[in-house]
Amino acid sequence: MSYLVLARKYRPRNFTEMVGQGHVVQALTNALVQQRLHHAYLFTGTRGVGKTTVSRILAKSLNCQGIDGQGGITAEPCGVCQACKDIDSGRFIDYTELDAASNRGVDEIQSLLEQAVYKPVQGRFKVFMIDEVHMLTNTAFNAMLKTLEEPPEYLKFVLATTDPQKVPVTVLSRCLQFNLRPMAPETVFEHLTQVLSQENLPAEPIALKLLARAARGSMRDALSLTDQAIAFGSGQLQEATVRLMLGSVDRSHVMGLIDALARGHGADVVSIVEALRLNGLSAASALEDMSVVLQRMAVLQAVPQTDAESDDPDQQEMARLSRTMPADETQLLYSICLHGRAELGLAPDEYAAVTMVLLRLLAFKPSAMGLKQVALPEAQKKTSLTAQTQQTATPVRAVAQASPVKAQLETSAPPIQVKTLAVRDASEPSQRAAPRSLVITEEGQFWAETVASLVAAESINALVRELALQSQLVARDTDQWQLRIESESLNQGTARERLQAALNAVGHSVKLVIEIGKVSDSPALRNAATLAEKQKAAEDLIQSDPLVQKMIHEFGAKIVPGSIKPISFIS
Repeated sequence: MSYLVLARKYRPRNFTEMVGQGHVVQALTNALVQQRLHHAYLFTGTRGVGKTTVSRILAKSLNCQGIDGQGGITAEPCGVCQACKDIDSGRFIDYTELDAASNRGVDEIQSLLEQAVYKPVQGRFKVFMIDEVHMLTNTAFNAMLKTLEEPPEYLKFVLATTDPQKVPVTVLSRCLQFNLRPMAPETVFEHLTQVLSQENLPAEPIALKLLARAARGSMRDALSLTDQAIAFGSGQLQEATVRLMLGSVDRSHVMGLIDALARGHGADVVSIVEALRLNGLSAASALEDMSVVLQRMAVLQAVPQTDAESDDPDQQEMARLSRTMPADETQLLYSICLHGRAELGLAPDEYAAVTMVLLRLLAFKPSAMGLKQVALPEAQKKTSLTAQTQQTATPVRAVAQASPVKAQLETSAPPIQVKTLAVRDASEPSQRAAPRSLVITEEGQFWAETVASLVAAESINALVRELALQSQLVARDTDQWQLRIESESLNQGTARERLQAALNAVGHSVKLVIEIGKVSDSPALRNAATLAEKQKAAEDLIQSDPLVQKMIHEFGAKIVPGSIKPISFIS
């Protein structure tokens, strides 16, 4: 006897067996019970979520004859009458399935519609099911519009598509639309557990969780992967063999990478990535699994009480990492991992690309921005100091280089942690570029406040945020705002549309028009001007500080150029 794959063997035969689509099942069940039946249904959703299955169950519900042959329209088809068995086996003459991916022309649709004039032969209703309906040509759509709008009372249309955006609105308006959702990994895991229990096949829970996650919300894909894993593991489903089949990364590698990043150990990151290379594990899978763990860590950081609500064996380690890594670094690393997956295909070596993606976090870690202390000869002892003030001026830190002294300077100032910077000769000119000229305007103030609110709400990021910061609001009316930018590279359609959508979301329903030209009042220029003012105040404060002046005059100390920074800009 030929083997029947799990996806076909365990295809639901009635609504009670449907998994993960309760909202659709409830609506159809109520309609069947109350006999409020529409003439056209449209089922949308990604592959493997049950669109064709729902269509067949609906056809059985409409044509079921009951066990005694006296049944009527029902939400619970018997499954044993001739109509139910024929529909399940694909032999019911009044149920027609048309694959629009390979039958997309007007001739195929006209041939189907020619059957609409004839009453059902066996059943109560004729049911025309058109799969992947979005693949039909415009002419084919037009050919079916009239029949779709006013079909005979014995005819029902069932349309299915994975891309409803491509279905004309003239068709959408004639159908009841149901969106079948991708299934949660937990739902897929529970169903796989039941299926393997009926098959009497042993399976490790972690292995099933890996399969459920790899299915990406598709139950059919999950069952197909399970079939493959059974063959790969010689009838057993174990974590190690499933990981090997999927190319998944062991959780220990993922935890090790996050731990190394939390501790700022770049060498450990490089070592673990090299281990992934030697074991042939997927680089993309590593970033994906890290994203999953980081999401769980972020939840634990925000809601610590969830620690006891999970049966995940790695929960304890994730809880430890959530306490080790600051919340802002967790968010940053999560974003880096998500966007880093798109970079793998651009690099000649995906493992080198993963290394660069992960080391990016260390480049942005506050501890990585500080400069290491430079060891000096004994004859050039260096004295570090921090000047603080009770005035409204910005607090600053400074480093002073002292000449050899006979006596150690003693002060009553409290001990403060000081960031030591590399020493250069005081005559070295400053490399800091002067900020560009800023011309304050009323529109500029309004735009700066608007952009600041979008950035604070995290409504814009990456290129969209840069476009907003670098642009100047030149003019605005009720339905159109005109922006000006200097860089042509920022003028991208996608970035403009996303910025426009973010503005619409906060109540500014306007169209953005962008021109290229000189910018004199942008949020970025305002930020640079503010930073320059704080920098100037910091330098003036240090240079006028009595203690600093005393060290310069009595000990020949020199203020290192570029070493004075406002505290708010030092990590």
